Amino acid sequence: LAVGWGSGVGTAWATSPGGCKLVKSTTDCTGRWLSSVPGNLQGDTEELLLDDNTIQVLGNASLLPYHQLRRLSVMKNRLELIKPGTFLSSQGLHVLSLADNLLFTNYSLTAAALSALPALRMLDLAGNRLTEDMVSVLVWNLSSLESLSVARNIIMRLDSSVFTNLTQLLELNLEKNYIFEIDQAFEGLQRLQRLNIAYNYLPCVVEFGLTQLRVLNISNNVIEWFLALESDDLFELEVLDLSHNHLLFFPMLPRQSKLHSLLLKDNEMSFYQRLPNGTSLADVTVQFLLIDGNSTNITTVSLWEEICHSNLSSLHLLDMSQNQVWYLPEGFLAQMPSLTYLKLNQNCLETFHLLEGDPLAMLMELDLSQNQLAELGMEVGARDVLPNLQLFNLSTNRLRALPPGFFTYTRKITTVDLSHNRMDLCPQPTAAGKVGSPPCVDIRGVETLTHLSLAGCGLGGLGGHPFQGTSLMHLDLSDNHQVLSGDLEWLQDLALTLQVLSLRNTSLSSTTVDFSALNSLVHLDLSGNSLTVFPTSLGVLKLCSLDLRDNCLPALPMDTARTPLGRSLREVYLSRNPYNCCTLGWWDALQHVEGLHIPDGQEVTCSYADRTLSPRALPEPVLWNCRWQTDDLALLYLVLALPTCLTLLVAFAVAFLMFKQKLLKMVKSQCGVSGPY
Repeated sequence: LAVGWGSGVGTAWATSPGGCKLVKSTTDCTGRWLSSVPGNLQGDTEELLLDDNTIQVLGNASLLPYHQLRRLSVMKNRLELIKPGTFLSSQGLHVLSLADNLLFTNYSLTAAALSALPALRMLDLAGNRLTEDMVSVLVWNLSSLESLSVARNIIMRLDSSVFTNLTQLLELNLEKNYIFEIDQAFEGLQRLQRLNIAYNYLPCVVEFGLTQLRVLNISNNVIEWFLALESDDLFELEVLDLSHNHLLFFPMLPRQSKLHSLLLKDNEMSFYQRLPNGTSLADVTVQFLLIDGNSTNITTVSLWEEICHSNLSSLHLLDMSQNQVWYLPEGFLAQMPSLTYLKLNQNCLETFHLLEGDPLAMLMELDLSQNQLAELGMEVGARDVLPNLQLFNLSTNRLRALPPGFFTYTRKITTVDLSHNRMDLCPQPTAAGKVGSPPCVDIRGVETLTHLSLAGCGLGGLGGHPFQGTSLMHLDLSDNHQVLSGDLEWLQDLALTLQVLSLRNTSLSSTTVDFSALNSLVHLDLSGNSLTVFPTSLGVLKLCSLDLRDNCLPALPMDTARTPLGRSLREVYLSRNPYNCCTLGWWDALQHVEGLHIPDGQEVTCSYADRTLSPRALPEPVLWNCRWQTDDLALLYLVLALPTCLTLLVAFAVAFLMFKQKLLKMVKSQCGVSGPY
């Protein structure tokens, strides 16, 4: 590489600022193959970036010229040693990044160097193969630290001796280590606000009592239970992430806290007050045996009752997705009047009841997808249920209908996903009151509704204007094989607003639908159908995206690129169609349309004889044969007709010569003129 830049330049990288970039008071020497710190950079440099180099040692004179240095980054080098006198001339250093090096080799000498930084605020030691003992030595004298990262090391156990002197610490990152035990390691960190212990091996958290902590991330461990300290003290905790663990029970949270985000995704949680077989466990308790030195403490906890003591009035986000919850206890949601986002997808819920006593007045997003819901219940006469709901996901359940008038009081609903439920849309009002009418979902007149997914619902023909009175912009009807049968007047009700339409795998044929009235349409998905001819009604639309994959199209119209559709398209999917290799004029035209992208262009193929070829690189013999079949057809016809014409001409001449005298006599007799022969 140095040779490529020329002699002189390559050596300048290691000895001068020639290879470094200077922006104001920041000098960037990243990725310059430096084996030492350049000695002739600007003396007033405040930030020096030396990442991605090959520096092994920071010597006593390495930073001597840079008295104004405030931020130093030496990440991703081969750094093994920082000599004790390295920072004596840079004692104003605030930020030091040493991640992804080899500091475990001489950590005691490096610790001596760090102790000479009285103003250090942020230190990154991630990825240095450090044990807990090494970390303790390295940070022993850094009482000014506010942020410390020792992520991606080999720390296994933490006790009170590791972070003893870090009294000013606000943020601590311990993720991706091998921590399986923590024994009062954070008790002396009175100012600690953000703690990240994700991706470790903690089996449980008991007697959690860090009242000053605001954010706690202990996701991706093997935690089976979380027990907060039984105290009436106010915890400052705002965010608790327990996702991707092995929790068996809903966590025992602090009685008083400021918790607004609780993340419990991907655990093994359930509620045990009652079981599917009808057994009640309301009075069942569990005992936790806590052994601390020579003392043994037995704590008795009710499996369900404990949660009632937690104040969840400030909770905004609750994510309990990917668990084993099959019901919610009575009054569970009533404890969360401020709840805005509730995710219960991928559980085992069979019923979900919306009660006026649990109004969820602030809820904006509710996800109940991928459960076993057969019923969505609502109290008769309930008028204040989900008044602020905007997104409702019920996909992949066993629902046949929604409660009558469900959308009457969801005055702000914009997005509804009912896909993969066996549902029908309600017909016209004249048919709605018939006795014995099958259950259906009525969305007529829901003016705020803009996004609706009905994929895989087994819909038949949509008669009776089911979308009348809506302002749908996004409609997904894919995987409904009969949805386009019968009356298609419902399309007219959406002509002014519909922008995105998916008709994937709906048995669409070329003459079924007239798209010309959908003037607002921008994205159209017609993939997975049986189109043998390109729908001519598409030519007048101004689509940005069109998906024609998995159809039976032999070609597209030759003038596609010149139509309003061709001029507006920015993205088109064309693969998995049986295109004819000899009729690819449309393909060549599309290649020249400015701004048009064909994401699956490499997958597009065409057929010639029994061969499947790429239209991007047709063999010359194929091109030659195709010319004979298309461009030179007139010449081919002439060549084929010429022998026939010559044969007829010769035959006529021979016949004339053979019957010449008889013909002449016949002509003469007819004309009545005598003359010598």
